[in-house]
Amino acid sequence: MARSVTRARSRLGSSARRRRSDAGKSRLAPPVERKLMALLGGAERPRVGVVYAQLRAFCARRGFEPPARASIYNALARVAAPAYLLEELPPEVRRTLHNVEDGTVPGHQVVFAAFNYGDERALSFAAGMPWSCLLQAARLPGFRPKSLALLRAVMEFRGV
Repeated sequence: MARSVTRARSRLGSSARRRRSDAGKSRLAPPVERKLMALLGGAERPRVGVVYAQLRAFCARRGFEPPARASIYNALARVAAPAYLLEELPPEVRRTLHNVEDGTVPGHQVVFAAFNYGDERALSFAAGMPWSCLLQAARLPGFRPKSLALLRAVMEFRGV
């Protein structure tokens, strides 16, 4: 029996499904993807129903197939967080950013540092940052438990 199973495995190959080569990437037309990212790129997280209606109207005017709502929910995870010039950040926030040279700092790193190491002013600044920064920061490993709980509370309050 063992020989038969071995022969069958060698003949049939692996039964594991392979991941799609375009997995995790958008399959939307580039103009539709750009419009979707523009709609999602604001400081506050927009309602999916509103984004869906605006995107359907855009697609109807341009002759594209409108995406499904699930595509919009998947796009929420792909929204790029803005970067900030270090010298433009408040001093309380700059003190929390360890080992950062002059230049730009990704927004999610600012949120991470401010919630983990900041005082009230740094926390207040980070809590008011765009929703995409908060969402991406919440996915980073290394949060102190109480800091992550506070970040999640801020996200819940803001509807992120």
